[in-house]
Amino acid sequence: MLEVRCLLRSVRFCSSAPFPRHKPSAKLSVRDALGAQNTSGERIKVQGWIRSVRSQKEVLFLHVNDGSSLESLQIVADSSLDSRELTFGSSVEIQGQLVKSPSKRQNVELKAEKIKIIGNCDAKAFPIKYKERHPLEYLRQYPHFRCRTNVLGSILRIRSEATAAIHSFFKDSGFVHIHTPIITSNDSEGAGELFQLEPSGKLKVPEENFFNVPAFLTVSGQLHLEVMSGAFTQVFTFGPTFRAENSQSRRHLAEFYMVEAEISFVNSLQDLMQVIEELFKATAMMVLSNCPEDVELCHKFIAPGQKDRLEHMLKNNFLIISYTEAVEILKQASQNFTFTPEVAAVDLLVPGVGELFGGGLREERYHFLEERLARSGLTEVYQWYLDLRRFGSVPHGGFGMGFERYLQCILGVDNIKDVIPFPRFPHSCLL
Repeated sequence: MLEVRCLLRSVRFCSSAPFPRHKPSAKLSVRDALGAQNTSGERIKVQGWIRSVRSQKEVLFLHVNDGSSLESLQIVADSSLDSRELTFGSSVEIQGQLVKSPSKRQNVELKAEKIKIIGNCDAKAFPIKYKERHPLEYLRQYPHFRCRTNVLGSILRIRSEATAAIHSFFKDSGFVHIHTPIITSNDSEGAGELFQLEPSGKLKVPEENFFNVPAFLTVSGQLHLEVMSGAFTQVFTFGPTFRAENSQSRRHLAEFYMVEAEISFVNSLQDLMQVIEELFKATAMMVLSNCPEDVELCHKFIAPGQKDRLEHMLKNNFLIISYTEAVEILKQASQNFTFTPEVAAVDLLVPGVGELFGGGLREERYHFLEERLARSGLTEVYQWYLDLRRFGSVPHGGFGMGFERYLQCILGVDNIKDVIPFPRFPHSCLL
C-alpha cells in the first residue's frame, strides 16, 4: 500500500497536466468597478463599508463605498445572504459577478455570491446616521468619523486632487520641489506668533537648548527658498506651517498648509502676478475636470452659487493690485492717509476668504539690509542672509498661497476647519 501511494505521488508531481484551479476574483476599487467596460459576468472582489441596506423577501440590496468615489456600488444578493450584522457602517468583502444593471441610475451592479463581514458597526450607537445630512459643525465633534460622510469624503478627495494638480503645475513650469524644514531658528514673518520647541520629560536639559539655539515650528519656508534661489531659478515648497495665533475665526488655523514659490532674475511684480493667476486657474481646472461629482456636491449642498462665481474667476483676468497701487488709491481717497515706505508687494484678496496669495520682490541691496539688521541687533543671527547678497545675488521674488483658503475659495466652504482632515486651533487638538 505504501509503495502504491509513493507511485501515485510521483505521477502527480511529474505530470505535465496542470491541476484545475478556480480563477481568483480580481480585486477592484468601487471607482474602477463603476467604470468597468466589461460587464459580461466577470468575477470580482470589492472591499468597503456599507452605506445602505434594503432587504426584500427574495432580494438583498446593499450599497458599498470604499472612498474611491462619491458614488457607491450596488450589490444585489439572494436574501439567504442577509444577516443582522449587515448594517450601515459595517465593513465587508464581497465576491461576485459584475453585470450590467437594469436600472437607469447605475451602469453596473455586483451580483453577490459571497459576503464576508470584516467589522461590525452598531448603527444605533454610531454618531453618523444613515440618510441624515449632518451640519459641518456637528461633524467637527467627530474627527475620527467625519471622513465617512459624503461631504467630507468629497472635500478630502478634492484636496488630494488639488495637491497633485499643484505639483503638476510646478513640474510642468520647470520648478524644482524643495523640502523646507519644519523645525527652524528663523521667524520669517516677524509677527512673533511662533510655537517654540523644547524637549519633553527626561530629555530636557536645564538652561540648554537642544539645538544650541531657540527652535520653532516654521511659519513660512520663504527664507529657505531664498537660499535655494541662489542655485535654482525656480523653486517651490508645499508643506505644513504653524502660527500660534489665538484666533477662533473661520479663516485661521494653528496648523495649515502653504504653497510657496521663489523665482530668480525677477524684476517686476507682473512676473509674479502672472504665475499666481496661472497657478490658481490651472489647478482649479484640473480639479473640476477630475472631481466633477465631488465639486458639484459641495456647490449644491454647501455653497449654492459658488459654481457661477468660480466660473467667472476662471474666465476673467484677475485684478491683482500691488501694495504701491493700493497706497495710491488710499492716498486719493483720503488726504489724511499716512502711508509706509513703498515696497514691491502684492496680495490676492478673495471675497469671503480674505488674503489668498501674498508675495513680492525681495530686497537685494546689501548695504540697505546690513543697516536694517544692525539697527535691530540681528546682524550675527542673519549674517547668512547678508552672505546671499554678497556672493552671486540676483533680483528675485516669490509668493505664498494658503492651501486651505484655496479650497475654501473654489468650493465655497465657509469655515477653514472643514477643508482639513484634522483641524488644530486654540483650545482644540483632537486626536
